[in-house]
Amino acid sequence: MPSRVSEPRRAALPDSPALADGAAEWWSAYVHVPFCARRCPYCDFAVVTPEEGAGPATRYVDAVVAEMAQTPTRSDRPGLRRPLDAVYVGGGTPSRLPATELHRLVDALRGSFGVADSAEITLEANPEDWTPSMAEALVGAGFTRVSFGAQSFEPTVLSYLGRAHTPEEAAAAVAVARHAGFESISLDLIYGSPPDTDWRDTVRRAIELQPDHVSTYALTVEGGTELFRSIAAGALAPDPDRQADAYELAGDELGAAGYVRYEVSNYAKPDHAVRYTMAVWAQAQYLAFGLGAHDHLLAGPPGAEPVGVRRRNVRRLEAYLEAVEAGRSPEAGRERIAGWQRELERLFLGIRRAAGVAAGVGGTALLASPQGRRLVEAGVLVAADDRLRVLRPLLTDAVSRAILDLPPSAASSRPELSVSPGDC
Repeated sequence: MPSRVSEPRRAALPDSPALADGAAEWWSAYVHVPFCARRCPYCDFAVVTPEEGAGPATRYVDAVVAEMAQTPTRSDRPGLRRPLDAVYVGGGTPSRLPATELHRLVDALRGSFGVADSAEITLEANPEDWTPSMAEALVGAGFTRVSFGAQSFEPTVLSYLGRAHTPEEAAAAVAVARHAGFESISLDLIYGSPPDTDWRDTVRRAIELQPDHVSTYALTVEGGTELFRSIAAGALAPDPDRQADAYELAGDELGAAGYVRYEVSNYAKPDHAVRYTMAVWAQAQYLAFGLGAHDHLLAGPPGAEPVGVRRRNVRRLEAYLEAVEAGRSPEAGRERIAGWQRELERLFLGIRRAAGVAAGVGGTALLASPQGRRLVEAGVLVAADDRLRVLRPLLTDAVSRAILDLPPSAASSRPELSVSPGDC
């Protein structure tokens, strides 16, 4: 099989500034597949289960394909009349769709926008859906990467999280994907659930499968979910201190196994950082299609400071289908992100990356602020070579809050960097 790995991915390690900054130029698309066999108790995404009236998958795919055909680039900036560098099919559970329908989605993107020969094309999948025939068909359709929602290798945790697969099925799914020829395989893991008694074993069992990429996420209690209601009724809630310990343990184990942390929650072997998510953190432009999908494009004439436009689709399935089938946009709303607001967004997205972010006007203002100085003194934030990096990723949210607290007046003060490379 010819390699589709592109020059940007070969050029740098996952945590390199060159890769992090270069991602701003990538052109991507996200496709949302909302179908799930059941709703996980912690999930607040735009998903639909059979009990909630999911309807036939063919009708939904028809609508998404129609939305793509109805959509030019939604951008008045030049340079986007080129094939997509990355495609991400997420959910929901995309692997609930037959491979033929997933193939249709990728073909529709090719027809409407073009997909580069070197593009990264990702599918999210659940282990219980995965079969050799599906894996082979998806590779034939052009998918290069699969991300499995393994979540845990401890049966009691899987039950608590509402997952239907077994640890053995997760391991088998990785082997099947590797045999089918996927270029990159990822595992998602969730830490910090109350019944989690051996997180180290879960991390080590994941490493034994030799995935190319691992994402670790703290169990978060979102309002309106089944988990939220059960905790409100007296069930045991996740312990933040235990979650912090679990986060650091995962970093230690994955680092020792050769994985590089390139974002707060993501670890990769060389050449396996996720192009689509790298682009999102770099404020790149991306289209999005399907129920509840969000995209980001730039507006404004060439040479002018860009204005970001974020658009979101409706989250109710029938409303989405009816709009597209009637030839209308399924858009539910949009916001413009310009000036100081866009600068703050650049910073709080960029500092999530291990490579950090160019300081710019906002970064120099942060370093001159009382909150910024405290973060530097505490060894949380460092500035070197006109670049900001978070050295203690557990405290990234504290840095984000300090960024968002900067007053608009800081945009015009343009203070000088107060930390030299020698202070690292």
